[in-house]
Amino acid sequence: MSLKKELVEICHKVYSKGFVAAYDGNLSLRTPDNTVLITRSGVCKGDVNEKDIVEIDYDGNLISGSAKISTENKIHLFLYQNRNDVNAVIHCHPVYTTAIATSRNILDQPVFPEVVLTIGRIPLCEYATPSTDGLIESMKPFVDFASVFLLQNHGVVAAGKNITQAYFFMEKLEHTAKILINAELLGGTNKIPAEKLLELYSIAEKTYGLQIRDANKFIE
Repeated sequence: MSLKKELVEICHKVYSKGFVAAYDGNLSLRTPDNTVLITRSGVCKGDVNEKDIVEIDYDGNLISGSAKISTENKIHLFLYQNRNDVNAVIHCHPVYTTAIATSRNILDQPVFPEVVLTIGRIPLCEYATPSTDGLIESMKPFVDFASVFLLQNHGVVAAGKNITQAYFFMEKLEHTAKILINAELLGGTNKIPAEKLLELYSIAEKTYGLQIRDANKFIE
């Protein structure tokens, strides 16, 4: 499957899952030529086809395609420029995760073992105007370790080694947010105790070869 087809397929998935509405969101891939394929501005992700994908360089200049470049391309380029392990970026507005990012609640807490192991830290970036350098500044404190970024009063960014991983980060995050909101309605959540977290990290390293980035921040 070509990279453009792969990107189109994930666009349709995020729309069918309700992670975006109308023209919301933008998705991108890094190419082997160190260019970026990104969805154009003003297109419903459920209707995206290959003609809606444009190619840009790391400075945001158009290389191929005739459509308008998404104004949110700065988010994508920032991650590609600062993370060699990131080859795909998805920015969406999933309902439950965005609700938490807009409220006074936080997702960055050790509640579910599988989330700690697969996603790790879930930082909340301070509000900044979309499409501006301020949004990039809000992400900078977390760029070295985070796979997902909650954008206060805005939405979510997921970064992965490929577009499938980035999509699953987004899907898992939204599923987690939905459970946590329901748990709060039932009286609150129980965090994993510090000693059990250390046990979890040990299993992750020995069994799966995983290193939990910035893991010590969970143990306070």
